[in-house]
Amino acid sequence: MKKNYVYLLLFFAGLQLHAQPNCADAHSDVIYAYSHVKSAYEANNITHLKHYSQRSFEAFERAKKTLNDCGCEASYNYAYDAHALLKKVETIKTYEDGRFYVKRARDIAKDVINELEICTKLSVEDEALAELEHERLKLEQQQIELKLKEAQLKQKLAEKEAKGLLIKKEQLIEKNESALSANIKAFNDILDACDCSSEIAQVEHDKNAFLKKDIKSIKTHYLTLIKNVTSNYLEKLSDCNK
Repeated sequence: MKKNYVYLLLFFAGLQLHAQPNCADAHSDVIYAYSHVKSAYEANNITHLKHYSQRSFEAFERAKKTLNDCGCEASYNYAYDAHALLKKVETIKTYEDGRFYVKRARDIAKDVINELEICTKLSVEDEALAELEHERLKLEQQQIELKLKEAQLKQKLAEKEAKGLLIKKEQLIEKNESALSANIKAFNDILDACDCSSEIAQVEHDKNAFLKKDIKSIKTHYLTLIKNVTSNYLEKLSDCNK
């Protein structure tokens, strides 16, 4: 009976060991966490810093569970500290504050890897993989920055074009207003010279409203105004001779 009892104990112990996660399972998450926090530290703006910090935070969160379950206590403790620091980055207001937490988390992440190496004896190839992953993330960040610069350049060109169009509209309106006023004055001078009792009134309209219209619409509007003023003048001149 004792012999059978010993066999049962060994059997259940074997099941427990088999069910226990291997610390090497945390390897990829730890490498990703370190690569992302390194990219966060090298980011040159708060948006990218927060982006990579969040990805590192998520990787540490996965690694923490595995490290805790597999019994790699020292690595788990460091991962816990790095995870807590990156959690604070989520609510920071300035780039400098974020970089402060990220730097500490990056330094601690190295300890996570070192302790995990003791638990699993990570190879030189594994460390090289971490560096390759970091370079990939760095390239990804550069591509994001290039797209951002491209978008900013397009926005500046669009703003410059819009400003140029606005100036063109203002000049066109000013030119037509001057011509309209000159015509009305000339028509009234003629009516006065002919002893006509009536005169052409100045046209009242919202000039600023035309700035929202296109060039063609502005030209059409003033052409219509001048035609109407001229028609009104001819009618008054005709009535004056009756």
